This record gives sequence, structure tokens and C-alpha cells, in this order.
Amino acid sequence: MENKAKESQTDEAAKRTGTRVFKKTSPSGKITTYLGKRDFIDHIDHIDPIDGVVLVDPEYVKDEKKVYAHVLAAFRYGREDLDVLGLTFRKDLFLATVQVYPPKPEDKKPMTRLQERLLKKLGANAYPFKFELPPGSPSSVTLQPAPGDTGKPCGVDYELKTFVAESSEEKPHKRDTVRLAIRKLTYAPERPQPQPFAEAEKDFMMSSYPLHVEASLDKGLYYHGETIAVNIHLSNRSSKTCKKVKITVRQFADICLFSTAQYKCPVAVLESEDGFPVGQSGTLSKVYCLTPLLDDNRDKRGLALDGKLKHEDTNLASSTTLDPNIPKENLGIIVQYKVKVRIIVAYGGDLTVELPFMLTHPKPLEEPTPPPTPAKPPSAPVDGEANPEAPVAVDHNLIDFDTDGPERHSDDHDDLIFEDFARLRLKGTDLTETADA
Repeated sequence: MENKAKESQTDEAAKRTGTRVFKKTSPSGKITTYLGKRDFIDHIDHIDPIDGVVLVDPEYVKDEKKVYAHVLAAFRYGREDLDVLGLTFRKDLFLATVQVYPPKPEDKKPMTRLQERLLKKLGANAYPFKFELPPGSPSSVTLQPAPGDTGKPCGVDYELKTFVAESSEEKPHKRDTVRLAIRKLTYAPERPQPQPFAEAEKDFMMSSYPLHVEASLDKGLYYHGETIAVNIHLSNRSSKTCKKVKITVRQFADICLFSTAQYKCPVAVLESEDGFPVGQSGTLSKVYCLTPLLDDNRDKRGLALDGKLKHEDTNLASSTTLDPNIPKENLGIIVQYKVKVRIIVAYGGDLTVELPFMLTHPKPLEEPTPPPTPAKPPSAPVDGEANPEAPVAVDHNLIDFDTDGPERHSDDHDDLIFEDFARLRLKGTDLTETADA
């Protein structure tokens, strides 16, 4: 019955349209964190700020207690159960902490539209926070674990934590802490990418002329799920015979720690004898198509994926956009892709060329700007209102944020969709930081 009730609530939420707002409350129920999204995008020229609101119980924090928000980007390169004797297999890449309550005047920043709406709805005990990620911040990357592996997977991940403590250096208690896993993703650069092209020749003993191959891709940037078209032109003037062609899309993951190590993993392979063999004085011109997908590579341990949130699927890791001014050590993991074309020659060395390309997310369409809030007519003053002609907030038509009970809606046309972050309620297990989508 409980599962059916949850499914019906999910279906009901899916039918509504509007702005999604995520909420998660600490086990003690004293602080609640609100976020408008879990994916923060690097648009190359700017990065989405990490912004939200914390609802505080004023009675709980009146005795010199403070509320902090903390963002940590770390590269975990070993299992958590191996952390012994104070040693951790983790490298911190970005760290920032801000005091949310009581707010400091010097930390005050302009609020987003969503923060303004949340503050109006939650009242005087809600406080905003905002983090600006520096340029060149690492993107979220998860290394695919082997079947049966437990614990947090290796890779670069971001965590937002809000907690109650007397100082930012104090270790907070789990009952007064809210932990949320968020992701930083990169959208495709809007500048055009050059079309990849490569050519190579190979000379053979006892042959007067070489074997020549030219290869190109139809474009230099692909979105996840797109098919890659590889155009191959082969001219065989040697005395050898070309038996077949093997095309491989390979992912290169550079692990940037104390020393750089590179891992290669094939994510799509095509082997064809169509048009072969190509003998002496023979030519071949053909287009081959293949699509790199995570569904075909789920058994490959160590494959780099876009940062994964629990209960959600993901995709192959996007290509890393390199900035010559940013040290590679700050990126944690650098992901690149290449198409390798290999002409297999009978009784002779093979001929190989490589074509680099970018694999990333498309930039979504810009959302339309919401209409301005209508002003209250001067002829309809409200008793006790200081300025009857001032605009009236439309929060009475938004959503009732009830931190102790189920969601209540005052109108079927609410433009905010309110959802809870999921929490793993297992004894001895730390809070998970994900939300059910």
C-alpha cells in the first residue's frame, strides 16, 4: 500500500508543470535545506552558482549555535573502507564554507528569483546562501565500479552540506547535518569545432609505392547518443592486400594526481570486411557509422561516466574542456575521445590513424522569462498595510512548504513542484545525498 501511495504521488507530481524545488531535512528536524536543482552547469564563459535556502529552528540555535553551508569537490581514488590510520584516499579540489545563520553583512549577495520566492514562503527563519565556483572547476566524473563493489565510487564528486555547530571547524553531529550530492556538468561550447581529418602512408619492403589512407569525421563535436560517421578513403598502390578495417571509439581518462596516469577504454567497436579485400592498385571509399553508448559498456570497470546520482542513470563522461591557464592537477580527471581507424594488411604491418573529437551535452534552449508580478489595484487596500499601492507577492498561489508533513497545495496551478531528497534509513549507514526524480 505504501509503495502504491508513493507511485501515485510521483505520478501526480509528474503531471504538474512548474519549477522543481528539492527539500531535505536533518534527522533532528531542526534545519531544512532547499535547492532548485542538483546539476550546476559550466557554460564555458560562466558557471551556475550553487544557491539555496536553509530553514532554521530559532529555538534550537539560540545558544551561540550557528548554521553553516559547506561545498566540497574531492577526487576519491580509493575505497572508503580502505581509509585507516587517518589516511584517506582523497584529494580536495575545491572547498568553501559560508555562515548562513546568523548572516554576516559582508557575506550578503544578490538573491536569485527562486531564493526570493522561497524566503517569502518560508518566513523570517529562512536564510539564503550562494557559492560561486571559480573558473576551471573540475566536472563531476564517476569511475564505473565493478559488479559487487560497495561504497562511494571513485571519481570527482561535489557535496553540499549544511550543519549546526558552534564554529565552522567543529565536526558536526550527523543528526544536525544535511548532506546533498550535486553535480557540475559541462555544456557544449558554442564555438564551431574543426572537422577532424587524418591521413597516413606506409611503405613495404619489395613495394615501389606506399599504402595511403585518409579518414575524417562528419563533425568535431557530438552529443551523447549521436551516431559518429567515419569517412575512409583507401588507396593501395603497394603489393600488399588489405583484409579489413577495424574502427574503435576510445575513451582516454587522464588521472591527475601526484603523477599523471592514462587509461584507455574502447566504448564502440566496428569491424568490417565490406568492400575488402583491397588488392594492388585497388581503392575503397566508404562511410562507417557507430554509436558510443553506456548501455553497451556497463561491464567495464573504471570507465569514466558523468557524475552519477544514486537512483539515476547517467552517460559516458563528457569531454573535458581544457584551459591552458588552469593546472591539470585541479581537474582531477581529464576525459578525451578519439576514433582509431586500423587498416589490417595481410602479411604486413597495419596502418593506423586517430581522429580526436568532443563528446558532450547540448546546451538547452533558454527558458522564457516569467512575467512580472502584477500590482495590487489601488482601490483594494488591505487593513494594516503600510503601502496599499505596493506590489503584492503571489506566494499564496505557489506552494505550502510543510517541513513536518506532506506537501499541501493551495492551487492546482502552482508553478513550484516540491520534492523531497531521498534518505537511506539503514542502521549504521550515513545519509545519502540524492533525490528521487
